Amino acid sequence: MGTPTEETTNKSSAFERASTAIINFSATSAMFGIAMGLIFLWLVTGPIFMYSNTWLLIVNTGTSIITFLMVFLIQRSQNKESIAVQLKLNELIAANNSASNRLLNIQDLSEGELNVLYEHYRKLVELTQQAPSNTQSHSVEEAITINEELDAANKADEEKNAAQ
Repeated sequence: MGTPTEETTNKSSAFERASTAIINFSATSAMFGIAMGLIFLWLVTGPIFMYSNTWLLIVNTGTSIITFLMVFLIQRSQNKESIAVQLKLNELIAANNSASNRLLNIQDLSEGELNVLYEHYRKLVELTQQAPSNTQSHSVEEAITINEELDAANKADEEKNAAQ
């Protein structure tokens, strides 16, 4: 036998492979056909079993068990996909020199922190719309500085015009 880490990895890999195979197969036309066939078979057997409570219980129990298990497999699949997307986005942010690194691992922020960051970007949109050229990309900090400089220049112009 291998080390405990190897055994855990092998078990994890086996579970990973099995759950991925089940998720992939459950999303196929063949699986839909099988499900429809089972429902048709159940319906056809209704008269044979005189639509008894047992006959009803079979489909209810079967569908409940399958649904219960699929919820966990689907959630696992979505978590894995979410992590993969986050890693891809992190790579794009890290590779772009102009991008704000504060967005790396943003999924780990609290809801309050996300709202603060959202407000920064909302403000960036407002400032960009007020800027003479809205085709240039700026960080939030740069946009605030540019806006403050524009406000100061406008105030100076107003004071100059008022003095005349």
